[in-house]
Amino acid sequence: MYFLKRLVVLAPLLLVISFLAFVLVRLSPGGPFDRERKPATPEIERNLKAKYHLDEPVWKQYGRFLSDLLHGDFGMSLKYRNHTVNDIIAQGLPVSVVLGMLAFGFAMGVGLPVGFITAAKRGRWEDYTGSVLAVLMVCIPGFVVAPLLIMFFAIKWRLLPVALWGSPWQVILPTIALGLYFSGKIARLLREGMLNTMQAEFITTARAKGLSENSVLIKHVFRLAVLPVVSYAGPLLADLLTGSFVIENIFQLPGIGVFIVNGSLNRDYTMVVGLVVLYAALLVVLNLAVDLVYTLLDPRVKYE
Repeated sequence: MYFLKRLVVLAPLLLVISFLAFVLVRLSPGGPFDRERKPATPEIERNLKAKYHLDEPVWKQYGRFLSDLLHGDFGMSLKYRNHTVNDIIAQGLPVSVVLGMLAFGFAMGVGLPVGFITAAKRGRWEDYTGSVLAVLMVCIPGFVVAPLLIMFFAIKWRLLPVALWGSPWQVILPTIALGLYFSGKIARLLREGMLNTMQAEFITTARAKGLSENSVLIKHVFRLAVLPVVSYAGPLLADLLTGSFVIENIFQLPGIGVFIVNGSLNRDYTMVVGLVVLYAALLVVLNLAVDLVYTLLDPRVKYE
């Protein structure tokens, strides 16, 4: 029943988000045709506004947008002439989704073992080494990691392609550059969660019953300690799936991150609102999935 209610709330929530995005983007200074190579004459500007219905009242434009949205149409891009927002999403989203899923898998695949080992081996060399690595991963941003990876792995050692998209070898460096920071965050979250959980009385009781240390750590400690990581994973996945402007630019990837930033800079109203609604829908659905995973990992969690 709880999840059914969340699904019912989804539609009005997206409606509010789309309205705010629609109004705010129109209140921002400048217009969609201000960056034309040649300044448009008043007559040309009037014709352009009439073509894209920008000369109508905002409430009427929003009603038209909603009507199109109900039919799955985000409208025409104001910057990329003769292209709809749907075309651009269909072109860029698959690239960003593949890269985002790989980066998410890399972040989990590196962060969880590092966090587990540093907590399980607290005070030993494994803890110090893993903790230093986790701090380094968090401190070095992706726009620094990406050029370093290119310089060593692509230019100096010639092991991997420099950039572009298409072959499996071309996704390795962008995946590492995008996922490394989040690996450190996940490792630190899990380590802290495990250390806190290991202080609980029921863990002492489990050890007193004669359970092996590995059994206590995996079945009791990790299961609860991973919950903060699960909470973090929902918004993180939404972020990664909708593209990274910096990483996609550095590696020349045809993802959607570039369109999000360029849409804002160019006042491409339909592009910005369409991508905001898409991001919001992903975020809400993934947060709902996180709540579902919570109930599976911790039976004490009940939603009403």
